[in-house]
Formats: sequence, C-alpha cells, structure tokens
Amino acid sequence: ISDTVYFFLLFVFADRTKDSMYHALTYATILEMQAMMTFDPEDILANYNISILQHKFNKKKKLILNYSSIIRLKEELHAEVCYAECLLQRAALTFLQDENMISFIKGGIKVRNSYQIYKELHTVLKSSGYVHGDNHGHFEGGVKLGVGAFNLMLSLLPTRTLRLLEFVGFSGNKEFGLEQLQEGSAEQTFRSFLCNMLLLCYHTFMSFILGTGEGDVEDAEKLLQPYLKRYPKAIKRFEECCEAQQEWKQFHHMCYWELMWCFTYKRHWKMAYFYADLLSKENAWSKATYAYMKAAYLSMLSREECQTFGESEVALFRQVPGLKQKIAGKSLPTEKFAIRKARRYNVENPIPLPAPPLEMMYIWNGYTVIGKHRDLTEGMLKTLDEAQQKLEQHPRTEFSIDDQCVVSLLKGLCLKHLGHHEEAEHYFTLVLCNETQIKFDHYLVPNALLEHGLLCLEQGRREEAIKLLEMAKQNYKNYSMESRTHFRIQAALHKKTKQTSPELSEELD
Repeated sequence: ISDTVYFFLLFVFADRTKDSMYHALTYATILEMQAMMTFDPEDILANYNISILQHKFNKKKKLILNYSSIIRLKEELHAEVCYAECLLQRAALTFLQDENMISFIKGGIKVRNSYQIYKELHTVLKSSGYVHGDNHGHFEGGVKLGVGAFNLMLSLLPTRTLRLLEFVGFSGNKEFGLEQLQEGSAEQTFRSFLCNMLLLCYHTFMSFILGTGEGDVEDAEKLLQPYLKRYPKAIKRFEECCEAQQEWKQFHHMCYWELMWCFTYKRHWKMAYFYADLLSKENAWSKATYAYMKAAYLSMLSREECQTFGESEVALFRQVPGLKQKIAGKSLPTEKFAIRKARRYNVENPIPLPAPPLEMMYIWNGYTVIGKHRDLTEGMLKTLDEAQQKLEQHPRTEFSIDDQCVVSLLKGLCLKHLGHHEEAEHYFTLVLCNETQIKFDHYLVPNALLEHGLLCLEQGRREEAIKLLEMAKQNYKNYSMESRTHFRIQAALHKKTKQTSPELSEELD
C-alpha cells in the first residue's frame, strides 16, 4: 500500500477503536506489524497499549460456555475471538519488549490462554445448541484461523518439543490445521485473507525452511489466482513493491532478501552482494548475517572485481562477531553460525572458506529450491567442483577435512536432485566416514545423515531411511542450527506416511 493509503487507514481505524472491536483489532494488527518489523520500542509500546483496549469488549467478564446461553452471547463470542487474537499479539510484543525469563513466562501464558479460548470456541461452533446469528461467518472465520494456525504450527515442531507442550495441554494435527485454514480461506470473511496468507506462507516458505520442501505449490497457485485477477500488478517484479510506499522500508527489505537469494541461485554474485549491502545499510534484523553474506559473495569474485566495491572480504568477515545482537533475549541461530564460520579470519593469514554462499544456501534449504531447475543445479555443481579442485591444490590445514566435508555434503545434494543417486550417496557417506576428524563444523554429520535418509525415502528404502534419521535425531546435539535440523528430521520422519502401512506409521510416530 502507498504511504497515503497507509496513513488514511490508520486514521480511520484509530477513530473507531473505542466503539468497534473489529476496528480496534485491525488497528492493533497494523501497529503490531510495524512494531515487529521495526523493533522500535515506541512502536512496541503503542501496539501494546492499543491491544489492551480489546479487553473491554469482554464486558468485564469471562465468557461462560453454557450452551443454553449461546444465542444471547453472540457479541461476547466475537469479543472472545478478538481477545484470543490480541493475546497472541501481546505475547509476541512481550517477547520483544524484555529479555528476562519472567517476560517469556508471561508471553507463554498468553499463548496458552489464546489456545484454550480457540479450543473452547471451536467446541461452541460444533455444538448442537449453537444458532447462526448476524455476522456468523466472521466469527467462524476467526475460529478457523486460530484453530488452523495453532494445529499447523504445533505439528511442525520436533517430537521432543511437542511432547513437552502436550504435557501442558497443547496438541497439533497438520491435516486438520490445513483443512481449517483452507475452509477459512474459501469463505468471504474478515479473516479469509489471513487464512490465505498463512497457507501461502506454509506452502512456499515454512515447508522449505522447516521441512523437506514438500509444500503444495499447485495449491499455492490456486490460492493466488483470485488475488492475481483482482490485483494484476502483483505479478510484476519485486522492485515495484519498493516503489509503492516509503513508510515501511521493511517491506522493501523483504524484497531485497528474496532478490539476494534469487541472484545467489543464479550465481550472480555481484547482484547478490548489491542486495546484501542494501540490507546491511538499512535493516536492523541481523547486521552480522548481512556482513557475512557480503563477505561470502566477495569471496566468489576475483581481487580485481572486489576492488570495484571498495570492501575486503577479510575485513567484512572480521566484523561479523562484533555485530552480534539478541532479539527477545536470544541470539539468532543464523548469526551464531556466521560467527563460527568467520572465526578463521581472525588471524594474520586466514584460510579462506571454500564456498560460503553455497553453504549458507543450505542453511536456508536453497538446494530444494534449485533442485527443481536442472540448469541451476548443474551450475551450482560446477562451482562446487571448482571449490573442490582448489582444496586439493592447497596445502593441508586444520580446516581441510571440514572444508572437504562441506563440499561433499553440497555436492551430494546437487547430485541427488540431478538423479545421480549412487554418487550422491557416496558423498553423504564420505561425510560420515570423516566424522572423527571433523574439528569445527559438527553440524555436517547429522545433516549428511538427514540428506541420506531423505534419499533413501525417495528410493523406497524406508527402513534404512528411518534408521539414518533416528541416528541424526538421537546421536548428536549442541551443533550449529540444531533446531532447524530437528524440524527437518521431524518432517522427514512423517514424510509420505499416508502411503505407508499402519505398522510403519506407528513406528514413525
């Protein structure tokens, strides 16, 4: 949206926050988006205050879910849905506002209360005593959004984490969550667009970053079609999004991030550097990650090419540790990974990383993306072959085994997507064979087991796949990006369970 439209919307919704629960909720949601993107304390406080306004719509009492009184409690039901959404917003703001353990406990309680409200409202919706009233669709859409979102998100968690959450009353069912969101998306209600956006996010982003890339792209295309017809300009380039408004530069940054990876996949290192540089100058999310990516791209260029940018890869790598930050009291896993990789540059004569953009691409599961495009995968394999040749030509160092294993893992991925399964399996096994000699990059072994397990699943070798995946899950800990690896292991263990026998499904669970 343009700046003019943005300020107009804020004015309209702000003017009615005191007498309309849905205007207040929308206003709070807009402010929360701003707070989440800017991390500005003033934005966070403003949103926190407006979120508290929602509580007055509860008539200063708890909703008693007595089925005989449901008919006269229509307004209270809508208030409960709004309040459940506000609890999630306030929880997110609580996590951002402070870094102490008390804040995390308070935020967790808000999330649990929201979850319980959605469960109770879903029970009301399905009860025989419930009678449709005015604006019933908006109430039902709100319940489907909440129930669907919770079930989908919880189902993605690693088994160990999910068991702890089940102990305090949480549970998640992916199929049920997707079904609820799809039903909510199909209806013309206040929250249909939010259901649609969450489904699109799952199919095109979360399934890649936190899973095995099994999102339903065809379903995502179907979800987009009505909006593409209504807003035909949406199909134009990312750059046009940046021209539309200037108030929220963070929307530009989302485009920059995507463009950076698009050029990475194409191995256009100069353009990828350009967008990483823009992010490092304008965005506050992770200065350390952006500096690392800038250095990584420069490392793929010749010295003459680097001179045109006026920066040195070594100097940039050395900046990375000093740019570390905490969000919600936690260090970003990607930053910790970048800092560990950049440590080797803090000496007088640093040993270069073999192919740092290609390694970071794996952390963001980019090989699943390029694996659908043979030309991109072949190009990446060529770059990895060149990196391997350089390693073989240079004298051995304390990093040699680790670097060779990085290249082996990435070559295995490319070969797998190109259909050369035996060669891919050889490279995955090579990483495991060098396990005792790896000194720094301990994440390589569990991830090699994960990729080997996925390869076995594709070939129908399910028992062998489960064994490899269980080894990756049970035998390794305290390595870089461990949580993200466990998310992917969880997704792999449940992959294609509908096609397996009941006995195997039970074994996977």
